[in-house]
Amino acid sequence: MKTLIYTQPKLPYAPDALAPAISQETIDFHYGKHEKAYIDNLNKLIEGTPFEDMELEEIIRSSDGALFNNASQAWNHIFYFFTFSPEGASEPNGALRKAIDNQFGSFDNFKKDFVEAGVKLFGSGWVWLSADRDGKLVITQKSNAGNPLTDGLTPLLTFDVWEHAYYLDYQNRRSEALEKLWGIIDWDVVGSRYIFD
Repeated sequence: MKTLIYTQPKLPYAPDALAPAISQETIDFHYGKHEKAYIDNLNKLIEGTPFEDMELEEIIRSSDGALFNNASQAWNHIFYFFTFSPEGASEPNGALRKAIDNQFGSFDNFKKDFVEAGVKLFGSGWVWLSADRDGKLVITQKSNAGNPLTDGLTPLLTFDVWEHAYYLDYQNRRSEALEKLWGIIDWDVVGSRYIFD
Protein backbone atom coordinates (compact mmCIF):
# COMPACT_ATOMS: atom_id res chain seq x y z
CA MET A 1 0.00 0.00 0.00
CA LYS A 2 1.33 3.41 -0.97
CA THR A 3 1.90 6.01 1.73
CA LEU A 4 0.51 9.40 0.72
CA ILE A 5 2.88 12.35 0.79
CA TYR A 6 0.32 14.68 2.34
CA THR A 7 -2.21 13.53 4.90
CA GLN A 8 -5.14 15.33 6.45
CA PRO A 9 -4.33 16.36 10.03
CA LYS A 10 -6.82 15.54 12.77
CA LEU A 11 -8.62 18.59 14.07
CA PRO A 12 -7.61 19.65 17.60
CA TYR A 13 -11.26 19.71 18.72
CA ALA A 14 -14.34 17.50 18.43
CA PRO A 15 -16.49 17.91 15.28
CA ASP A 16 -19.31 19.46 17.34
CA ALA A 17 -17.08 21.70 19.47
CA LEU A 18 -17.44 24.88 17.38
CA ALA A 19 -21.26 24.87 17.37
CA PRO A 20 -23.27 27.00 17.02
CA ALA A 21 -20.77 29.11 15.03
CA ILE A 22 -19.92 26.11 12.83
CA SER A 23 -22.11 23.00 13.15
CA GLN A 24 -20.87 19.43 13.22
CA GLU A 25 -22.64 18.86 9.90
CA THR A 26 -20.60 21.64 8.30
CA ILE A 27 -17.37 20.32 9.84
CA ASP A 28 -18.16 16.83 8.56
CA PHE A 29 -18.75 18.06 5.01
CA HIS A 30 -16.32 20.98 4.84
CA TYR A 31 -13.29 19.46 6.56
CA GLY A 32 -14.21 15.78 6.35
CA LYS A 33 -15.07 15.70 2.64
CA HIS A 34 -14.00 18.91 0.84
CA GLU A 35 -10.60 19.21 2.52
CA LYS A 36 -9.92 15.48 2.20
CA ALA A 37 -10.65 15.67 -1.54
CA TYR A 38 -8.15 18.51 -2.01
CA ILE A 39 -5.43 16.51 -0.25
CA ASP A 40 -6.23 13.33 -2.17
CA ASN A 41 -6.17 15.23 -5.48
CA LEU A 42 -2.92 16.96 -4.54
CA ASN A 43 -1.23 13.63 -3.88
CA LYS A 44 -2.35 12.29 -7.27
CA LEU A 45 -1.20 15.42 -9.11
CA ILE A 46 2.31 15.53 -7.62
CA GLU A 47 3.07 11.82 -7.95
CA GLY A 48 6.07 11.30 -10.22
CA THR A 49 6.71 15.03 -10.65
CA PRO A 50 9.33 17.38 -9.15
CA PHE A 51 6.58 18.74 -6.91
CA GLU A 52 6.44 15.56 -4.82
CA ASP A 53 9.66 16.62 -3.07
CA MET A 54 8.45 20.16 -2.30
CA GLU A 55 6.89 21.66 0.81
CA LEU A 56 3.27 22.61 0.33
CA GLU A 57 4.01 26.35 0.52
CA GLU A 58 6.60 25.96 -2.25
CA ILE A 59 4.09 24.11 -4.44
CA ILE A 60 1.62 26.98 -3.95
CA ARG A 61 4.21 29.59 -4.90
CA SER A 62 5.44 27.76 -7.99
CA SER A 63 2.45 26.01 -9.58
CA ASP A 64 -0.70 26.88 -11.47
CA GLY A 65 -3.88 25.28 -12.77
CA ALA A 66 -5.27 22.20 -11.04
CA LEU A 67 -2.11 21.64 -9.02
CA PHE A 68 -2.19 25.17 -7.57
CA ASN A 69 -5.92 24.95 -6.88
CA ASN A 70 -5.66 21.69 -4.93
CA ALA A 71 -2.44 22.59 -3.12
CA SER A 72 -3.69 26.00 -2.11
CA GLN A 73 -7.13 24.77 -1.08
CA ALA A 74 -5.56 22.00 1.01
CA TRP A 75 -3.29 24.55 2.74
CA ASN A 76 -6.01 27.21 3.10
CA HIS A 77 -8.44 24.84 4.78
CA ILE A 78 -5.90 23.51 7.28
CA PHE A 79 -4.85 27.09 8.06
CA TYR A 80 -8.52 28.09 8.49
CA PHE A 81 -9.68 25.20 10.67
CA PHE A 82 -6.59 25.25 12.88
CA THR A 83 -7.28 28.93 13.70
CA PHE A 84 -10.36 27.97 15.71
CA SER A 85 -10.91 26.74 19.24
CA PRO A 86 -14.05 26.25 21.33
CA GLU A 87 -12.21 28.25 24.02
CA GLY A 88 -11.03 30.97 21.66
CA ALA A 89 -9.95 34.26 23.20
CA SER A 90 -12.26 37.13 22.30
CA GLU A 91 -9.52 39.57 21.28
CA PRO A 92 -5.86 39.48 20.24
CA ASN A 93 -3.09 40.82 22.44
CA GLY A 94 0.62 41.56 22.28
CA ALA A 95 2.35 42.72 19.11
CA LEU A 96 -0.54 41.76 16.84
CA ARG A 97 -3.05 43.77 18.89
CA LYS A 98 -0.73 46.77 18.84
CA ALA A 99 -0.38 46.51 15.03
CA ILE A 100 -4.16 46.18 14.58
CA ASP A 101 -4.85 49.21 16.78
CA ASN A 102 -2.16 51.27 15.02
CA GLN A 103 -3.33 50.44 11.51
CA PHE A 104 -7.10 50.17 11.87
CA GLY A 105 -7.70 52.51 14.81
CA SER A 106 -9.27 49.79 16.96
CA PHE A 107 -10.04 46.09 17.02
CA ASP A 108 -13.70 46.85 16.28
CA ASN A 109 -12.71 48.84 13.18
CA PHE A 110 -10.55 45.94 12.01
CA LYS A 111 -13.39 43.43 12.48
CA LYS A 112 -15.77 45.69 10.52
CA ASP A 113 -13.28 46.08 7.65
CA PHE A 114 -12.47 42.36 7.59
CA VAL A 115 -16.11 41.21 7.49
CA GLU A 116 -16.94 43.87 4.89
CA ALA A 117 -14.12 42.56 2.67
CA GLY A 118 -15.51 39.04 3.02
CA VAL A 119 -19.08 40.07 2.28
CA LYS A 120 -18.08 42.13 -0.76
CA LEU A 121 -15.96 39.41 -2.36
CA PHE A 122 -17.98 38.34 -5.38
CA GLY A 123 -18.37 34.60 -5.69
CA SER A 124 -16.17 32.08 -3.90
CA GLY A 125 -12.89 32.72 -2.16
CA TRP A 126 -11.14 33.88 0.99
CA VAL A 127 -10.59 37.08 2.95
CA TRP A 128 -7.15 37.30 4.56
CA LEU A 129 -5.30 39.29 7.18
CA SER A 130 -1.61 39.12 6.31
CA ALA A 131 1.60 40.94 7.07
CA ASP A 132 4.15 42.23 4.59
CA ARG A 133 7.90 41.91 5.09
CA ASP A 134 7.91 44.95 7.40
CA GLY A 135 5.05 43.66 9.55
CA LYS A 136 2.46 46.02 8.06
CA LEU A 137 -0.99 44.43 8.10
CA VAL A 138 -3.10 44.11 4.97
CA ILE A 139 -6.60 42.78 4.34
CA THR A 140 -6.93 41.09 0.97
CA GLN A 141 -9.68 39.33 -0.95
CA LYS A 142 -8.66 36.24 -2.89
CA SER A 143 -11.00 34.53 -5.32
CA ASN A 144 -11.33 30.75 -5.56
CA ALA A 145 -8.12 29.11 -4.22
CA GLY A 146 -6.21 32.40 -3.89
CA ASN A 147 -3.52 32.61 -1.25
CA PRO A 148 -1.42 35.59 -0.05
CA LEU A 149 1.71 33.42 -0.12
CA THR A 150 1.81 34.11 -3.86
CA ASP A 151 2.14 37.84 -3.09
CA GLY A 152 5.05 37.39 -0.68
CA LEU A 153 2.83 38.01 2.35
CA THR A 154 2.66 36.15 5.67
CA PRO A 155 -0.93 34.94 6.26
CA LEU A 156 -2.24 35.45 9.79
CA LEU A 157 -6.01 34.91 9.64
CA THR A 158 -8.53 33.87 7.02
CA PHE A 159 -12.28 33.48 6.70
CA ASP A 160 -13.56 31.08 4.06
CA VAL A 161 -16.29 32.67 1.96
CA TRP A 162 -17.02 29.72 -0.31
CA GLU A 163 -20.70 28.88 0.09
CA HIS A 164 -19.90 25.37 1.31
CA ALA A 165 -18.23 26.96 4.36
CA TYR A 166 -21.48 28.40 5.68
CA TYR A 167 -24.51 27.43 3.60
CA LEU A 168 -25.68 24.49 5.73
CA ASP A 169 -25.76 26.72 8.82
CA TYR A 170 -26.57 30.18 7.44
CA GLN A 171 -27.91 29.68 3.89
CA ASN A 172 -27.21 32.96 2.05
CA ARG A 173 -26.43 35.00 5.19
CA ARG A 174 -22.68 35.35 4.59
CA SER A 175 -22.32 38.39 6.86
CA GLU A 176 -23.89 36.57 9.82
CA ALA A 177 -21.69 33.53 9.22
CA LEU A 178 -18.54 35.66 9.24
CA GLU A 179 -19.58 37.59 12.35
CA LYS A 180 -20.06 34.31 14.27
CA LEU A 181 -16.46 33.27 13.58
CA TRP A 182 -15.05 35.97 15.87
CA GLY A 183 -16.23 33.96 18.89
CA ILE A 184 -14.16 30.87 18.05
CA ILE A 185 -10.83 32.37 16.92
CA ASP A 186 -7.81 31.25 18.91
CA TRP A 187 -5.93 34.55 18.99
CA ASP A 188 -2.89 32.86 20.55
CA VAL A 189 -2.54 30.85 17.31
CA VAL A 190 -3.09 33.91 15.13
CA GLY A 191 -0.69 36.01 17.21
CA SER A 192 2.00 33.34 16.98
CA ARG A 193 1.98 33.81 13.19
CA TYR A 194 2.86 37.50 13.59
CA ILE A 195 6.58 37.49 14.36
CA PHE A 196 7.73 41.00 13.55
CA ASP A 197 9.42 43.55 15.82
